[in-house]
Amino acid sequence: MDKITVSILIPCRNEEKFIQGVITSVLEFEDPDQIIREILLIDGMSIDNTKNTISKLAATDDRIKLLENPHKHQAAALNIGIRQATGDYIMRLDAHAVYPADYLILCQTTAQKSGADNVGGIVIPKISQSRYCASLVHALTTHKFGVGDSGFRTSLQPGPTDTVPYGFFTKDIFERIGLFDERLVRAQDYEFNRRINAAGGTVWLNPEIQVGYFNQPTLWRFLKKMFVQDAPYNAYMWYLAHYTFAFRHAVTGIFTLGIILGGALSLVFWWVRWPFIALAGLYGLLAVISGVQQAWRYKQLLHVFLLPISFFLFHFIHGCGLLSGIIRLLLGCAPVKQQSEPWSGAGRHQAFHTQGV
Repeated sequence: MDKITVSILIPCRNEEKFIQGVITSVLEFEDPDQIIREILLIDGMSIDNTKNTISKLAATDDRIKLLENPHKHQAAALNIGIRQATGDYIMRLDAHAVYPADYLILCQTTAQKSGADNVGGIVIPKISQSRYCASLVHALTTHKFGVGDSGFRTSLQPGPTDTVPYGFFTKDIFERIGLFDERLVRAQDYEFNRRINAAGGTVWLNPEIQVGYFNQPTLWRFLKKMFVQDAPYNAYMWYLAHYTFAFRHAVTGIFTLGIILGGALSLVFWWVRWPFIALAGLYGLLAVISGVQQAWRYKQLLHVFLLPISFFLFHFIHGCGLLSGIIRLLLGCAPVKQQSEPWSGAGRHQAFHTQGV
């Protein structure tokens, strides 16, 4: 059997704080069979020291190559890298993460044993600063009450799934179902994984594959990212690709709508008031219990008082972002409505269109 080869893609933009660490961790991958063919850093027009750092490291290892991404966002970067890649497999990494030495071997063996089109593992959130605000975000994203039942964050069971972080793809999957949809500035990974499923392929989760990801350093920046980027693009993704809808992504929108409508109607109708108060009380109780659990887990007394509030802000603001995305779609001013299909045959509205899907 011929030895497989792997192309590693790392999109980046203004990542001077993280880029050397991620490249160093890649160079330290266990690779006894020398399967890494190239490490492609696709830079989105950085204005900090990112490109200089990459160039210095490239001078020490000829597998490291710097590519330019004039479109700046990740989906475009990935497509640039895929077109340049020469490996049998494509490993998509993130510049905000760190990877253990066995990451490559675990991905390789899992892909070969499962025969899946894409494999990946679970995310282990990391604290990006020593200040309390960073530990608050960390606690918020490591409890099921905060992030729900997202498999790659909470699952310990290996097997087929709807998505995995980043991914270790067979090169031919991109020839069979297309590239990443560049209309999706966010959520392009999830859409592509669901497209694999929709086309009859397999996405495989192995919880032994673990990725350390650096969260936003403050609650404000975390919530801003949810409202401005992540949540609206869930709605845009549903519009472009109906097969991507998952109830867990819609829960915060229902929650926020319930808070707004339920709160307003409870002022007028008594038969709305008491169910609303009861549900609000139940949510508050679960938030407090979750805060106490995280306070005990991380030995942070402040979590008891601040996490319940943070859970509410996270869920409510994410829901506001989701609803704002839906409203923009209805008004015709969503950014995905202003762009044409990313490649011939993709369809003006559908990210993926073929008979039977």
